[in-house]
Amino acid sequence: MWPDANRLSRNLIRSGMLSLFLCLSLGSLFAQEKEPETPPPPPLPPPQVRTHERLAIRAGRMFDGRSDALAKQQVILVEGTRIVQVGLASEVSIPAGTEVLDLTNATVLPGLIDGHTHIFASGPDLDAQMLKESLQYRELEALVNAQRDLYIGFTTLRDLKTLGGMYGDVDLRTAINNGLVQGPRLQVSGRGFQTTGGFRPKGYSRDIPLPSMLQTVDNPWEARKGVREQLINGADWIKFYANYDFTFAPDGTLVIPPTFTLEEVQAFVDEAHDKGHKVSCHAFGGKGLHNCLTAGVDTIEHAVQLSDDDIRQFKAKGIYLIPTLYHYQLEREHDARKYGGHMVAEVSEPNFRRAVAAGVKIAFGTGVGPFPHGIQTKEFEYMVKFGMTPAQVIRAATIVDAQMMGWSADIGSIERGKFADFVAVCGDPLADITELERVKFVMKGGQLLRNDLNSPGAKGCNQK
Repeated sequence: MWPDANRLSRNLIRSGMLSLFLCLSLGSLFAQEKEPETPPPPPLPPPQVRTHERLAIRAGRMFDGRSDALAKQQVILVEGTRIVQVGLASEVSIPAGTEVLDLTNATVLPGLIDGHTHIFASGPDLDAQMLKESLQYRELEALVNAQRDLYIGFTTLRDLKTLGGMYGDVDLRTAINNGLVQGPRLQVSGRGFQTTGGFRPKGYSRDIPLPSMLQTVDNPWEARKGVREQLINGADWIKFYANYDFTFAPDGTLVIPPTFTLEEVQAFVDEAHDKGHKVSCHAFGGKGLHNCLTAGVDTIEHAVQLSDDDIRQFKAKGIYLIPTLYHYQLEREHDARKYGGHMVAEVSEPNFRRAVAAGVKIAFGTGVGPFPHGIQTKEFEYMVKFGMTPAQVIRAATIVDAQMMGWSADIGSIERGKFADFVAVCGDPLADITELERVKFVMKGGQLLRNDLNSPGAKGCNQK
């Protein structure tokens, strides 16, 4: 017999408490990570129970995800999980019996989207994770990491490979969608692809068989079979490494050997597209990146070194660039030691500026995982510092990412019919993009997950 509604509600609340317990018990996992500039936020508490089916949010300022300006004194009406009306407070009638949230001193924005995450990575030592931790333990780590990202405002993630975690991302996505655990909306890419000699543990005896961080394919037909296998196992995206290792020439230019041939890359793209799925290409530059552009992938991750022809192809084919700028800033000292004073950050910045100036489609993604989850909002600051306007950057992390993921009908902007995914900050992020490093309010699908503005004991926002 199916449980009645009250029993189901109690079970979901208990699952939220279980999720909290797991988060607290796994807090020590992060002690060995690289020290972040700010400590990661605490895990999410269980969601606050809605007392009414209908909810009204009074927003003092609102960025809807499409315009360049803030709308003032807005009301957002929510029924269940979705938005039913948005407009001026003077024009929107709030029905009797509606629960009202007062955010008149705050700025409300669409839920943020991180278009490049690694929830199965908890620090830079990926070899140790894969070789010393069980798949079950890593699944719990991934849950914690996803919840940390949700806590700071990322209500949706596109996660790009599990780094040896097999199809654990598919299972976590299913558990979140079924209400078993709390977490962001997920699109996932399963195992990912490499060639022989690609992404692998290093420094071990060749006589010891080692597990692989990705699925290995070495010809077009293996690529097609691998795509079929990953899609049937639940992957949303196909992710592959067109480059892996790189060095620096004496003049500071990156030397980036390709991995897959053009024919192999084309096989990934054709097979995925034929089945209605999109393709993500990891490429720093050079021939590997050129192969991805030629084959017509949907997104290219990193693209730190770009030729003029690369930029032309990005634009002509409408391919999204996901720059992951903050990661390279964190790695400056490491790179300088390893590469004789050369740094990826110093190659990335000018090429990103060129892409922005040329009008390449830029989506928001941080590559979080090798550095701690919960601090990746620093990416906003660097995107503005290196050439984008605050409005462009916020749209990159909302409506542009939603379009890139094929979910713009449901998320990415504050419009009637879309999911009630919101974040709020005290200040004006169009004047100071670092406001997005201080998210105070998070709602996903009409469910209040964080409220540091007007909950009991909250400090709220001081400005009018």
